[in-house]
Amino acid sequence: MTEYLTKYMNTVSERIAKCSDMNELNSIMSEHMDKIQFMQHERLVHFLVTMMFAVILSIFTAVLMIKDVIGALLLVTIILVLLIFYIKHYYFLENTVQKMYRVYDELLALEKKLKGEEYEEKGNS
Repeated sequence: MTEYLTKYMNTVSERIAKCSDMNELNSIMSEHMDKIQFMQHERLVHFLVTMMFAVILSIFTAVLMIKDVIGALLLVTIILVLLIFYIKHYYFLENTVQKMYRVYDELLALEKKLKGEEYEEKGNS
């Protein structure tokens, strides 16, 4: 997912830089909104899984405090490692979605600019 998102963000930035007409801009905006929705869903799923791992970690940590069980220590260690990686990935997803919002703002600004140019061209005709 990390590679996919990084590649997509680079591609959309290149497309925006080359965009010069409203049809192309509308295509980019439509695709970008779809990607934002997809990533919001992905982010929510990862948030829920991360919270589930945090709850499970808390439960096994409580068990470890109450009883001195080696199996619980092993589970706490494994879950802690998994939780660290989930938090790292969720952090990446969250930051990327925030970048996607900023890119969408750029698209809106470009849309205003292109509409203004379109209006000026019609006015001069």
